Amino acid sequence: MIIYIAEKPSLGRAIAQGFAGRQQKRDGYIELENGDCVTWCIGHLLEQAEPDKYDPAYAKWTLQHLPIVPDNWLLVPKKGTSKQLTVVKRLLKTASQVINAGDPDREGQLLVDEVITYCKVKRSVIVNAGRLLINDLNVNAVKKSLNNIRSNREFTGLSISALARSRADWLYGLNLTRAYTLLGQRGGYSGVLSVGRVQTPVLGLVVRRDAEIAQFQSKPFYEVFATLVTQAGHPQGRQQFQAKWQPSAACEPYQDEEARVIVKKLAETVVNKTRGQSGIVQANTQKNKQSPPPLPYNLSALQIEASKRFNLSPKAVLDVCQSLYERHQLITYPRSDSRYLPTEHFKEAPSVLAAIKANSPEHKNAVDNAKHTLKSKAWNDSKVEAHHAIIPTSRNKVLSSLSADEAKIYQLIATQYIMQFYEPHKYQEQVLVVIIAGGEFVAKTKATVALGWLALTKQADDKTTHPLPALSKGQAVDCLDSQLIEKQTTPPKHFTEATLLAAMTGIARYVQNNDIKKILKDTDGLGTEATRASIIDLLFKRQFMQKNGKEIHATLTGKALINALPSEATQPDMTAIWESNLDKIAQRQMRYQDFMLPLTQSIGNMISSSQQIDTSLFAGLASTKPAYKKKWRKNKKTG
Repeated sequence: MIIYIAEKPSLGRAIAQGFAGRQQKRDGYIELENGDCVTWCIGHLLEQAEPDKYDPAYAKWTLQHLPIVPDNWLLVPKKGTSKQLTVVKRLLKTASQVINAGDPDREGQLLVDEVITYCKVKRSVIVNAGRLLINDLNVNAVKKSLNNIRSNREFTGLSISALARSRADWLYGLNLTRAYTLLGQRGGYSGVLSVGRVQTPVLGLVVRRDAEIAQFQSKPFYEVFATLVTQAGHPQGRQQFQAKWQPSAACEPYQDEEARVIVKKLAETVVNKTRGQSGIVQANTQKNKQSPPPLPYNLSALQIEASKRFNLSPKAVLDVCQSLYERHQLITYPRSDSRYLPTEHFKEAPSVLAAIKANSPEHKNAVDNAKHTLKSKAWNDSKVEAHHAIIPTSRNKVLSSLSADEAKIYQLIATQYIMQFYEPHKYQEQVLVVIIAGGEFVAKTKATVALGWLALTKQADDKTTHPLPALSKGQAVDCLDSQLIEKQTTPPKHFTEATLLAAMTGIARYVQNNDIKKILKDTDGLGTEATRASIIDLLFKRQFMQKNGKEIHATLTGKALINALPSEATQPDMTAIWESNLDKIAQRQMRYQDFMLPLTQSIGNMISSSQQIDTSLFAGLASTKPAYKKKWRKNKKTG
């Protein structure tokens, strides 16, 4: 008997629909006509055991016990899932073959693998286990996946990587949370000071940004603009245009680190030297350029866009996407980190576009003007692994039956997909360089030649730009006027949910070490597509961050925690290297022990050094214990 183990009931039901014949719905599984069974987990059925399962003494938090490092790791049934675990365990005893049908990512792989191991399935069955990868819950897509079952052994590296991540997070989070909570208590703080290898560096980003803004001192800087005009006799008549002064290398002593002129006298000298003078054209270049359509969304890109447009939190977007995927079956697997599509999907484009047109009347014209034969750079097998970009499915379901947020997110995903069948945006860029009194002035314009995919965006609004005059090198122009413009430097902006999520996905920008930046080239990101939203949400719930309008600010507790922790715990470098190493384990380029041993030593060192911190940092802080209301009960005697 073949047992298919899905990650969730919805996926299990979708798999069962891929088989013909009569089926029997049982308690916790579906029996197929041939006797095979489809069962499921409910997310994680198992979880890492609490410390007191290793030693009852660990139930009490004391610094003397730290670091706690298990010799033999234990998994225990997760609360509320024991009934389903019993069902899966019973079925596995009779299995001649097992198919891992977890979600197509690192956690989905481990989630089912750990159940198979925990249930002590026969070695021969484990060796011959299959892997079913499903990105689309529609029946035709499921049937196609069922005809392409791979060996589960191909994904051993992915499973070990997820296991290493799970154990490392347990070690890091549990030990440092206990250490700093106990230190906080010494300083008078009564709440839990939670530390995590992803959440803490994210909080560090916010704390440092807040400090940078608080300490910022605005300073003036200066720009010079010349108003130029062609001389009499020009074929197109007297044409006027503006050009901006470009400071030379000799001006560097008078500029800040961003090459802005900060000495007013220098800018005034340029104004006085150029006003009323003639200039000579040094160059006039015109280049035809084009930009291809943006790639389809992965989860982070979708969350960032939805936050900007609709002010939806990353978690809200993920919840909506899960509903569109599981309940409505209108989009493909949402927890994807890929923005590319397998080439075999290209032949399905007509049916997907037809479904979009049927579902969303607003997209009728966009679909009608799409060219089905165009193949954008999104179709690239070399960029696709376990899962692909988030795109609409070929399922028909009118958007009026969805919630407002579901309709908005579906339309975003649909528009991005339709763009793949539009020509590039074509434009002409003109750059005119004029030398006036020895100073270089530059004028630039862009003129749209063909909108292409840009026609599907708000940017398609006609932005008429006046082309620069047709001038040749050596021709003269007159400088009617030069103006000094004084501006003020502005502080960086507070993070919003969109910009914080963008910072997490592009974390290399916040890393100082050049060697680490190189490592991050391919594994750029704090956390994963599936966890980033929950990390941000967790920091709000633990009252380490709070929102002021759209802005995110660190609380006093959040600031105190970051200031107390060692720098390596609050900077993105360490966890970014973790992700790089976990990726190496998945690719079988690194051994599990080579990752875990240095990590364990590092945690021990961090706990030892924590004894030196000034616990007064936590004095006077409000506890983060959740607020509650007293429940009043009527006393039978007194009323």
